[in-house]
Amino acid sequence: MTVFVLGSINLDAVARVDDLPRPGETVAGTSLELFLGGKGANQAVAAARMGAATRLMGAVGGDDSGKSLKASLAGYGVQVADVMELSGVPTGQAHVWVANNAENMIVVTAGANALVTPQQVSSTPLEGQRVLLCQLETPAIAIETLFRTGAAKGALRVLNAAPALPQGAALFPLTDILILNQTELATYAKLDREPVRLEDVSVAARKLMSRPDQTIIVTLGSAGVAAVRRDEAFLVEGKKVKAVDTVGAGDCFCGSLAAALASSMDLRDAVELANGAAALSVQKAGAAPSMPSRREVEAFLEG
Repeated sequence: MTVFVLGSINLDAVARVDDLPRPGETVAGTSLELFLGGKGANQAVAAARMGAATRLMGAVGGDDSGKSLKASLAGYGVQVADVMELSGVPTGQAHVWVANNAENMIVVTAGANALVTPQQVSSTPLEGQRVLLCQLETPAIAIETLFRTGAAKGALRVLNAAPALPQGAALFPLTDILILNQTELATYAKLDREPVRLEDVSVAARKLMSRPDQTIIVTLGSAGVAAVRRDEAFLVEGKKVKAVDTVGAGDCFCGSLAAALASSMDLRDAVELANGAAALSVQKAGAAPSMPSRREVEAFLEG
Protein backbone atom coordinates (compact mmCIF):
# COMPACT_ATOMS: atom_id res chain seq x y z
CA MET A 1 0.00 0.00 0.00
CA THR A 2 1.85 3.05 -1.26
CA VAL A 3 0.89 6.73 -1.28
CA PHE A 4 2.84 9.32 -3.27
CA VAL A 5 2.19 12.90 -2.13
CA LEU A 6 3.17 15.98 -4.11
CA GLY A 7 2.69 18.98 -1.89
CA SER A 8 3.80 21.83 0.31
CA ILE A 9 6.08 21.76 3.33
CA ASN A 10 5.87 24.67 5.75
CA LEU A 11 7.08 25.81 9.12
CA ASP A 12 3.88 26.60 11.03
CA ALA A 13 4.09 29.36 13.64
CA VAL A 14 0.95 28.86 15.73
CA ALA A 15 -0.11 31.65 18.09
CA ARG A 16 -3.00 31.09 20.49
CA VAL A 17 -5.30 34.00 21.24
CA ASP A 18 -8.50 34.45 23.24
CA ASP A 19 -10.34 35.87 20.21
CA LEU A 20 -9.25 36.30 16.59
CA PRO A 21 -8.27 39.90 15.81
CA ARG A 22 -10.46 42.14 13.68
CA PRO A 23 -8.88 44.25 10.90
CA GLY A 24 -6.56 46.81 12.45
CA GLU A 25 -6.75 45.25 15.91
CA THR A 26 -3.77 44.05 17.96
CA VAL A 27 -4.38 41.19 20.39
CA ALA A 28 -2.10 39.48 22.88
CA GLY A 29 -1.09 35.92 22.12
CA THR A 30 -1.17 33.46 25.01
CA SER A 31 1.43 31.12 23.44
CA LEU A 32 3.55 30.57 20.33
CA GLU A 33 4.68 27.17 19.04
CA LEU A 34 6.49 26.03 15.90
CA PHE A 35 5.28 22.92 14.07
CA LEU A 36 5.85 20.97 10.88
CA GLY A 37 3.05 21.99 8.49
CA GLY A 38 1.97 22.55 4.91
CA LYS A 39 -0.84 20.59 3.30
CA GLY A 40 1.52 18.18 1.56
CA ALA A 41 3.54 17.44 4.68
CA ASN A 42 0.45 17.11 6.86
CA GLN A 43 -1.25 14.72 4.46
CA ALA A 44 1.92 12.65 4.05
CA VAL A 45 2.27 12.32 7.82
CA ALA A 46 -1.40 11.34 8.12
CA ALA A 47 -0.98 8.64 5.44
CA ALA A 48 2.20 7.31 7.05
CA ARG A 49 0.61 7.25 10.51
CA MET A 50 -2.26 5.24 9.04
CA GLY A 51 0.21 2.58 7.92
CA ALA A 52 0.83 3.41 4.26
CA ALA A 53 4.33 3.45 2.78
CA THR A 54 4.40 7.16 1.96
CA ARG A 55 6.68 9.22 -0.30
CA LEU A 56 6.59 13.02 -0.30
CA MET A 57 7.78 15.17 -3.19
CA GLY A 58 8.27 18.88 -2.60
CA ALA A 59 10.84 21.54 -1.82
CA VAL A 60 12.26 23.33 1.21
CA GLY A 61 14.82 26.08 1.49
CA GLY A 62 18.47 25.48 2.21
CA ASP A 63 17.93 27.11 5.61
CA ASP A 64 17.87 25.49 9.05
CA SER A 65 14.06 25.27 8.92
CA GLY A 66 14.18 23.18 5.75
CA LYS A 67 16.62 20.67 7.18
CA SER A 68 14.67 20.46 10.43
CA LEU A 69 11.36 19.87 8.64
CA LYS A 70 12.81 17.09 6.49
CA ALA A 71 14.13 15.41 9.62
CA SER A 72 10.73 15.73 11.27
CA LEU A 73 9.01 14.16 8.27
CA ALA A 74 11.45 11.26 8.28
CA GLY A 75 10.75 10.83 11.98
CA TYR A 76 7.07 10.29 11.17
CA GLY A 77 8.03 7.58 8.68
CA VAL A 78 7.64 9.65 5.50
CA GLN A 79 10.17 8.97 2.72
CA VAL A 80 11.79 12.34 1.88
CA ALA A 81 14.30 11.48 -0.87
CA ASP A 82 12.11 13.42 -3.33
CA VAL A 83 12.14 16.63 -1.24
CA MET A 84 14.59 19.13 -2.77
CA GLU A 85 16.63 21.57 -0.68
CA LEU A 86 16.96 24.86 -2.59
CA SER A 87 19.78 27.16 -1.51
CA GLY A 88 19.04 30.87 -1.40
CA VAL A 89 15.29 30.25 -1.11
CA PRO A 90 13.27 30.43 2.12
CA THR A 91 11.30 27.45 3.37
CA GLY A 92 7.53 27.97 3.18
CA GLN A 93 5.86 29.38 6.26
CA ALA A 94 2.35 29.56 7.67
CA HIS A 95 1.35 32.01 10.37
CA VAL A 96 -1.61 30.55 12.23
CA TRP A 97 -3.83 32.18 14.84
CA VAL A 98 -6.02 29.85 16.90
CA ALA A 99 -8.79 31.22 19.13
CA ASN A 100 -10.20 29.65 22.29
CA ASN A 101 -13.22 28.36 20.32
CA ALA A 102 -10.78 26.47 17.98
CA GLU A 103 -11.49 28.76 15.00
CA ASN A 104 -8.39 29.82 13.10
CA MET A 105 -6.94 32.26 10.56
CA ILE A 106 -3.91 31.37 8.42
CA VAL A 107 -1.51 33.32 6.20
CA VAL A 108 0.77 31.16 4.04
CA THR A 109 4.00 32.28 2.31
CA ALA A 110 4.95 29.73 -0.34
CA GLY A 111 8.75 30.09 -0.41
CA ALA A 112 10.36 26.97 -1.88
CA ASN A 113 6.95 25.33 -2.43
CA ALA A 114 6.39 27.57 -5.46
CA LEU A 115 9.50 26.18 -7.16
CA VAL A 116 8.46 22.55 -7.59
CA THR A 117 8.75 21.92 -11.34
CA PRO A 118 7.28 19.52 -13.93
CA GLN A 119 10.87 18.43 -14.62
CA GLN A 120 11.26 17.32 -10.99
CA VAL A 121 8.08 15.26 -11.37
CA SER A 122 8.85 13.72 -14.75
CA SER A 123 12.31 12.57 -13.63
CA THR A 124 10.86 10.65 -10.67
CA PRO A 125 10.03 6.92 -11.04
CA LEU A 126 6.41 6.26 -10.11
CA GLU A 127 6.19 2.51 -10.59
CA GLY A 128 4.27 0.78 -7.83
CA GLN A 129 2.47 3.87 -6.49
CA ARG A 130 -1.17 3.01 -5.66
CA VAL A 131 -2.43 6.52 -4.85
CA LEU A 132 -1.18 9.96 -5.98
CA LEU A 133 -2.30 12.73 -3.62
CA CYS A 134 -1.98 16.46 -4.35
CA GLN A 135 -3.23 19.83 -3.07
CA LEU A 136 -2.95 23.33 -4.55
CA GLU A 137 -0.06 24.79 -2.53
CA THR A 138 2.44 23.74 -5.22
CA PRO A 139 2.35 24.77 -8.92
CA ALA A 140 -0.60 23.34 -10.84
CA ILE A 141 1.61 22.50 -13.81
CA ALA A 142 3.65 20.11 -11.65
CA ILE A 143 0.44 18.44 -10.44
CA GLU A 144 -0.77 18.13 -14.04
CA THR A 145 2.47 16.39 -14.99
CA LEU A 146 2.14 13.97 -12.07
CA PHE A 147 -1.48 13.12 -12.86
CA ARG A 148 -0.82 12.60 -16.57
CA THR A 149 2.13 10.36 -15.76
CA GLY A 150 0.24 8.55 -13.03
CA ALA A 151 -2.65 7.74 -15.33
CA ALA A 152 -0.30 5.71 -17.51
CA LYS A 153 0.92 3.84 -14.41
CA GLY A 154 -2.59 2.94 -13.25
CA ALA A 155 -2.45 4.99 -10.03
CA LEU A 156 -5.54 6.50 -8.37
CA ARG A 157 -5.29 10.30 -8.64
CA VAL A 158 -6.65 12.21 -5.63
CA LEU A 159 -6.82 16.01 -5.59
CA ASN A 160 -7.60 18.06 -2.50
CA ALA A 161 -8.49 21.27 -4.37
CA ALA A 162 -7.45 23.55 -1.53
CA PRO A 163 -7.00 26.41 -1.37
CA ALA A 164 -9.71 27.19 -3.94
CA LEU A 165 -7.81 28.60 -6.92
CA PRO A 166 -8.97 29.20 -10.52
CA GLN A 167 -6.19 26.99 -11.90
CA GLY A 168 -7.40 24.15 -9.71
CA ALA A 169 -10.50 23.58 -11.84
CA ALA A 170 -8.32 22.80 -14.87
CA LEU A 171 -7.03 19.73 -13.00
CA PHE A 172 -10.49 18.26 -12.33
CA PRO A 173 -10.67 16.26 -15.60
CA LEU A 174 -7.39 14.53 -14.64
CA THR A 175 -8.67 13.66 -11.16
CA ASP A 176 -10.26 10.39 -10.05
CA ILE A 177 -11.27 11.52 -6.56
CA LEU A 178 -11.76 15.22 -5.79
CA ILE A 179 -11.84 16.35 -2.14
CA LEU A 180 -13.32 19.73 -1.14
CA ASN A 181 -14.81 21.42 1.88
CA GLN A 182 -18.13 23.28 1.73
CA THR A 183 -16.51 26.65 1.07
CA GLU A 184 -14.36 25.31 -1.74
CA LEU A 185 -17.34 23.51 -3.28
CA ALA A 186 -19.34 26.75 -3.28
CA THR A 187 -16.43 28.61 -4.89
CA TYR A 188 -15.79 26.11 -7.68
CA ALA A 189 -19.53 25.54 -8.36
CA LYS A 190 -20.15 29.33 -8.29
CA LEU A 191 -22.82 29.16 -5.61
CA ASP A 192 -24.16 32.07 -3.55
CA ARG A 193 -24.01 30.09 -0.32
CA GLU A 194 -22.40 26.94 1.01
CA PRO A 195 -24.58 23.83 0.52
CA VAL A 196 -25.50 22.00 3.72
CA ARG A 197 -27.98 19.21 2.93
CA LEU A 198 -26.73 16.09 1.16
CA GLU A 199 -29.13 16.72 -1.74
CA ASP A 200 -27.73 20.23 -2.32
CA VAL A 201 -24.13 19.06 -1.90
CA SER A 202 -24.75 16.33 -4.48
CA VAL A 203 -26.21 18.70 -7.06
CA ALA A 204 -23.31 21.13 -6.65
CA ALA A 205 -20.68 18.38 -6.71
CA ARG A 206 -22.03 16.84 -9.90
CA LYS A 207 -21.61 20.20 -11.63
CA LEU A 208 -17.86 19.71 -11.22
CA MET A 209 -17.72 16.20 -12.68
CA SER A 210 -16.14 15.85 -16.09
CA ARG A 211 -16.24 12.04 -16.29
CA PRO A 212 -18.87 9.51 -15.18
CA ASP A 213 -16.32 7.53 -13.15
CA GLN A 214 -15.29 10.39 -10.86
CA THR A 215 -15.97 10.64 -7.13
CA ILE A 216 -16.29 13.94 -5.27
CA ILE A 217 -15.93 14.00 -1.51
CA VAL A 218 -17.10 17.04 0.45
CA THR A 219 -16.07 17.52 4.07
CA LEU A 220 -18.83 19.20 6.09
CA GLY A 221 -17.05 20.01 9.36
CA SER A 222 -18.85 18.63 12.40
CA ALA A 223 -21.72 17.40 10.17
CA GLY A 224 -19.45 14.76 8.62
CA VAL A 225 -18.50 13.89 5.05
CA ALA A 226 -20.51 13.51 1.83
CA ALA A 227 -19.34 11.24 -1.00
CA VAL A 228 -20.90 11.84 -4.40
CA ARG A 229 -20.75 9.70 -7.52
CA ARG A 230 -22.69 10.04 -10.74
CA ASP A 231 -25.43 7.65 -9.59
CA GLU A 232 -25.21 7.70 -5.78
CA ALA A 233 -24.41 9.84 -2.78
CA PHE A 234 -23.99 9.02 0.90
CA LEU A 235 -23.27 10.86 4.14
CA VAL A 236 -20.95 9.70 6.89
CA GLU A 237 -22.00 11.62 9.99
CA GLY A 238 -19.46 13.53 12.06
CA LYS A 239 -18.21 12.31 15.42
CA LYS A 240 -19.05 14.41 18.46
CA VAL A 241 -15.75 15.49 20.03
CA LYS A 242 -14.41 18.54 21.85
CA ALA A 243 -12.22 20.45 19.39
CA VAL A 244 -8.95 21.89 20.67
CA ASP A 245 -7.42 22.87 17.32
CA THR A 246 -9.05 22.34 13.90
CA VAL A 247 -5.86 23.20 11.95
CA GLY A 248 -4.93 20.19 9.84
CA ALA A 249 -8.22 18.31 10.23
CA GLY A 250 -8.88 18.42 6.50
CA ASP A 251 -5.33 17.28 5.81
CA CYS A 252 -5.74 14.43 8.25
CA PHE A 253 -8.87 13.32 6.39
CA CYS A 254 -7.15 13.46 2.99
CA GLY A 255 -4.03 11.57 4.03
CA SER A 256 -5.98 8.96 5.96
CA LEU A 257 -8.36 8.45 3.03
CA ALA A 258 -5.41 8.00 0.66
CA ALA A 259 -3.88 5.38 2.96
CA ALA A 260 -7.17 3.51 3.22
CA LEU A 261 -7.68 3.54 -0.55
CA ALA A 262 -4.09 2.39 -1.11
CA SER A 263 -4.92 -0.70 0.95
CA SER A 264 -7.84 -1.40 -1.44
CA MET A 265 -10.49 -0.48 1.14
CA ASP A 266 -14.05 0.10 -0.10
CA LEU A 267 -14.87 3.82 -0.54
CA ARG A 268 -17.50 4.00 2.20
CA ASP A 269 -15.25 2.19 4.70
CA ALA A 270 -12.33 4.44 3.69
CA VAL A 271 -14.43 7.57 4.27
CA GLU A 272 -15.55 6.21 7.67
CA LEU A 273 -11.95 5.59 8.69
CA ALA A 274 -10.73 9.00 7.48
CA ASN A 275 -13.66 10.74 9.18
CA GLY A 276 -12.73 9.09 12.46
CA ALA A 277 -9.07 10.08 12.03
CA ALA A 278 -10.04 13.72 11.45
CA ALA A 279 -12.26 13.71 14.54
CA LEU A 280 -9.35 12.46 16.62
CA SER A 281 -6.95 15.03 15.14
CA VAL A 282 -8.93 18.10 16.30
CA GLN A 283 -8.47 17.01 19.91
CA LYS A 284 -4.73 17.78 19.81
CA ALA A 285 -2.76 20.95 19.05
CA GLY A 286 -0.79 21.39 15.84
CA ALA A 287 -1.29 19.90 12.39
CA ALA A 288 1.25 17.10 11.78
CA PRO A 289 1.63 16.29 15.53
CA SER A 290 -2.13 15.69 15.82
CA MET A 291 -2.31 12.95 13.18
CA PRO A 292 -3.47 9.70 14.83
CA SER A 293 -2.20 6.18 14.19
CA ARG A 294 -4.40 3.58 12.52
CA ARG A 295 -4.62 1.66 15.77
CA GLU A 296 -5.90 4.78 17.56
CA VAL A 297 -8.50 5.42 14.87
CA GLU A 298 -9.77 1.85 14.84
CA ALA A 299 -10.06 1.85 18.64
CA PHE A 300 -11.93 5.20 18.49
CA LEU A 301 -14.40 3.90 15.90
CA GLU A 302 -14.98 0.67 17.81
CA GLY A 303 -15.60 2.60 21.02
